[in-house]
Amino acid sequence: QVQLVESGGGLVQAGGSLRLSCAASGRTFSDVGWFRQTPGKEREFVAAIRRSGERTYYVYYADSVKGRFTISRDNAKNTVYLQMNSLKPDDTAVYYCAADPGLSTATMTAANEYDYWGQGTQVTVSS
Repeated sequence: QVQLVESGGGLVQAGGSLRLSCAASGRTFSDVGWFRQTPGKEREFVAAIRRSGERTYYVYYADSVKGRFTISRDNAKNTVYLQMNSLKPDDTAVYYCAADPGLSTATMTAANEYDYWGQGTQVTVSS
């Protein structure tokens, strides 16, 4: 059974940092993304990482988080991380990890293209 489990969310002051983790079990994935959602809004793309071959990775970021967030992965642990620095109150949301065995570059940012989802972790940034 495939499972994605997020952790690392919490309450932080503006300007602070958090690191989210997404641990996968049941299989490995080439494509893993982070999305976030606030009440009444659609799920929003945050970042994604694609493994291409043994040592090649491609990363993608939403404009709103470029330069502040970093996505990375530890294949030995089957875990993807989202390091979030310089957090702002607008970053407050439930953050979801999503995974798929193979997406095109054009669909890496599209939530409806991912087959597997975690349960979400709350990130709250106070001003």
